[in-house]
Amino acid sequence: MKKTINEIAAWLNADHVAEDAIVTGVSINTRTLQKGDLFIPFRGENTNGHKYVAQAFENGAAAALWQKDEPNPPADLPLIFVDDSEEALQQMARAYRAEHQATFIAVTGSNGKTSTKDLIAGTLSPYYKVQKTEGNYNNQLGLPLTLLGLDEDTQFAVLEMGMDGYHQIELLTKLAQPKYAIITNIGEAHMEALGSREGIAKAKFEIVQGLQQDGKFFFDGDEPLLRPLVEAANLNTVSFGLEESDDLFASNIVEDQRGSHFDVHGVMEDRFFISVLGRHQVKNTLIAILIAKEIGLSNDQIRESLKQVQLTNMRMQLIEADNGMLFINDAYNAAPTSVRAALNFVEHATLRPDKWVVLGDMLELGTNERQFHENIANDLNTEAINHVCLYGPRMEALYEKLRVQANVDVVWSADDYAPIITKIEKDASKDSLVLLKGSRGMALENVLQAFVK
Repeated sequence: MKKTINEIAAWLNADHVAEDAIVTGVSINTRTLQKGDLFIPFRGENTNGHKYVAQAFENGAAAALWQKDEPNPPADLPLIFVDDSEEALQQMARAYRAEHQATFIAVTGSNGKTSTKDLIAGTLSPYYKVQKTEGNYNNQLGLPLTLLGLDEDTQFAVLEMGMDGYHQIELLTKLAQPKYAIITNIGEAHMEALGSREGIAKAKFEIVQGLQQDGKFFFDGDEPLLRPLVEAANLNTVSFGLEESDDLFASNIVEDQRGSHFDVHGVMEDRFFISVLGRHQVKNTLIAILIAKEIGLSNDQIRESLKQVQLTNMRMQLIEADNGMLFINDAYNAAPTSVRAALNFVEHATLRPDKWVVLGDMLELGTNERQFHENIANDLNTEAINHVCLYGPRMEALYEKLRVQANVDVVWSADDYAPIITKIEKDASKDSLVLLKGSRGMALENVLQAFVK
């Protein structure tokens, strides 16, 4: 974004005190602010960003917003006066989006948002200028910052959209106005706020409210909760999944230490490879294939770019330990749906004969969280998976379920990684495959760090 202070003030219909100058970005943090940025101060529970406006200018800010009801604005600095900083940020993003010529792609879902975003961007980037959501900038503040951070010549913008309640995706999608909108799946994350998987599906489906009139909606065709929502809407849709009823479906999935090989059928027929493990990641890859096909890439172009795609760390990431054992670091997040997918992969994997799972608490599951943790036992094939390590207070429910089974080697620790690390050090070897899977707050990568220097 390269706009003058006058242009930004006009976007906001706001008064400003400044000689005109060029603004080349937007920042809400003085520690990461770049020279030429517009600084946006927010008032939070613990701090007031207006206290840092002077620091922002010392660090090179070109201008700053200032809320009208905040006292004592500095008289000698270029300020734009607004009623509310958050609303102003969103209004700037809305205005910049209206001018931008990129094709916008919006991704939401209970699991797989980041992987799908990475897969789409990685598939398109050899042939187009692509920008994507960085980190977790996928909420009512992060997405506007992502929009305002787009270069003016970007051709495709791949935007991740997160939520924990109703009307949040609606806000984001109306800001982005995507040409293509995607729901990866419906799981149990945010059950605490939304009450049921039906509620989660309804909240995720808000993504179509900002879809362009000639846009297309891609959805998980294996999810029954989405079908009635799709049928009730007047949309141009494409389904993907692992069932033959889907518009594009995958079969003959073969996984080795390099990644996953699979066939696709339906709207196209071919075989592809990704350097990522897991049937759920194959399913996410179908979305990237569909988007790439939609914009005109050939099968050969798609195949070549998929070979090079790299996912953000801690998504089914293979890491060999110093002693030769093989870790699968899938510790970025966890909910029952994604845990089932990861356990299914380990059960059928042939990468190592001695199979371990290290599972951390699943968070934000609401009043039924104990039942969700207990139910993991139904998806844990203890004949195929030899060792189970559990971490976190909620995992006690699964531990109590498993420890009475004679054929299960299980250990549980409520708040200390040491017993799990000691167990792996004692009994695992170069023949061991170790899955790490837990919610972000459980930080299971701390187990991995004990074995990788």
